[in-house]
Parts: sequence; structure tokens; C-alpha cells
Amino acid sequence: MNAVTTLYARRIAEGHLQQDPAQQAVLPEFERIRAAMARPVKRGLFRKAPEPVRGLYLWGGVGRGKSMLMDLFVESLDDIAVRRVHFHGFMQEVHAAMHAARQRGVEDAIAPVAADIAASVRLLAFDEMQITDITDAMIVGRLFEALFAAGVVVVTTSNRVPDDLYKNGLNRQVFLPFIALIKDRMVVHELVSPTDYRQDRLEGSRVYFTPNGARARAEIDAIWADLTKGAGAPLTLRVKGRDVVLPQARNGIARIGFFDLCGKPLGPADYLAIADAVRVLIVEDIPTLSRANFNEARRFVMLIDALYEAKVRLICSAAAEPEMLYLEGEGTFEFERTASRLREMQSDDWTR
Repeated sequence: MNAVTTLYARRIAEGHLQQDPAQQAVLPEFERIRAAMARPVKRGLFRKAPEPVRGLYLWGGVGRGKSMLMDLFVESLDDIAVRRVHFHGFMQEVHAAMHAARQRGVEDAIAPVAADIAASVRLLAFDEMQITDITDAMIVGRLFEALFAAGVVVVTTSNRVPDDLYKNGLNRQVFLPFIALIKDRMVVHELVSPTDYRQDRLEGSRVYFTPNGARARAEIDAIWADLTKGAGAPLTLRVKGRDVVLPQARNGIARIGFFDLCGKPLGPADYLAIADAVRVLIVEDIPTLSRANFNEARRFVMLIDALYEAKVRLICSAAAEPEMLYLEGEGTFEFERTASRLREMQSDDWTR
């Protein structure tokens, strides 16, 4: 079993990482958890139960290396039972398991779900903890209280300080005890690095490819491979009782086709949830737009507005340059703003 600090130093020596004082400052927290969980548990009738290990809530700006550090930490755990999962995906699984428990006639569905999770893992490693759905907000407090009571350690990354989780959400007062629970059972550490590594990897690179076709797809495949190592899994967001699925996602980066985003009956709430869940969005095969596909054009405008306001980095392939995407039909004047935003979002310093 390698210490997290050893793995980090090895990656630097191999040239895969560059030394970052802000990242190094959080390594002792990961190592504290790893070392505590590696110690054998002494058993016996009169032995005092060990003190629960406090987890870690690592938050900070996008592209600072939070997910990379989490991956190193999980790698260091070797045979410790750990589950590394995107927080949205985990909550989707919880909802499905609770529904199945209710179908069996279980009155308190949270209890058996938490028990099953605790029986399978000693540590949960979440990427991108954020709460956008009231259903999640209503259950996380009791769920995590049960997990902590069962001895499960939680380590998570987030773009938000705990006090900003579910900010301005409906009935937020019922969520506040969960914030207090995080502060009690997890060390809250801000990763303050001046470097946005994700942005740096895109700097100087094209992010808008036209026309659509094999060459554009190959360029985007290369970007996807560089940012995610080619790995990805579906990410399901729960929005107002409905599922919005991003077919490929990893570490705050998602990839989806235009018609999966704008050819379906989605609305502002869906696009806001997507903008809140990812930091880089790849949208492929944007067609030319007109009165013939006005609904798709209207949704595309809403999508770009949501991404723009949330400062999400957009990478896309399109049938034409932004100014030539929508030339006739209702809303051509309004689309000029969308074209302007698409231009602005291509600049290296746009998200800074």
C-alpha cells in the first residue's frame, strides 16, 4: 500500500504532474484517512470501539486538480473496500434502491438502503457533490447520518463550500442539518490553487469545429481522450422528477449529441441542472437551424444561455460558423446574441 504522498511524488517524477503547493497542502488529509483505515481493527469483547475516521470535503475552483487527487487517494487504498462514484450517479442509485424497498413494503426505505451500502464499502469517494433537486435535499441528511453511524468514511470533492450547497433551494431549512453533519464528520479543506489545469490543457486549442463530419469527430475524440483518458459513464440528473441523461461523463466533463440535448422536450431547468453539474460540455453535430427546426433552435438558445452564465467551457462541432447557424425564421434577431456568445466562449480567457 503506497502513501498518497508517494504516489503524488512519483507522478511528478514521471512528468505526469507538476508540483503544486496547494495540492501538496491537502495530501496530509488524504494520508491521514488512508493510514487510519489501513490500521487493523482490534476485536474483543471488552475492546473499545475505535474512534470514527473523519472524512474529507475538498472544495475549490474548477480545474485545480481535486478529481486527480481523489484518484490518487483511491489508488493508494489497495484492498480497502471503496466506491468511487459521481455524486449525481450515486443519488440516482439511492432513489432506485429506495423505490425497490418501498415496493417490498418497507416503510422506512432509507434504513435498508444505507445498510446495504455500509455492508459493501468502508469508504465512499464522491466526485462533484452538489445538491440541485429537492428530493435529494430531503433524504441526504438521514442517509449520511446512517452511513456515518455504520462506520462508512466519506471523501468528496465539490466546487462549492458546504454552506453554499442547495443554496436558495426550496425548503432549504430541512437541508441545513446535513451541512452541520458535513462539518462535524468531515474535514473541510479549500484547494486554493492559482492554476486551472483543465483550462491550461485547452489553451491554444480549437474548441469550435466546423463543418460536421469525420474530421470534426476525430478532433473531438482527441480532446475527449486527453481530458478523460477515454473513460466515461452515463450521468443521470434528476430534474423536477424527470431524468436527464448525459451519455458520457467523467470528472465534471460530459459529452453529448445535439439532438439528445435540444431535440428532446427539455427546458430551462434541465439546462441549468446540466450547467451546474459539469464544467466542460462537449456538444456534437449542431445542425443549421431555421423555422423548420425552430423548437430545437429555441432550446439551443436556452442551453447556451445556461452554459454562458455558469461559465461552463463549451467544445462543439457544428454545421457552420456561429453567425451562419440560424439565418431565417422567427427569432433570428435574438439568435445574434447566441452567436456572439458562441464566439466569446471560444476565447482562451473566457472562463477566467
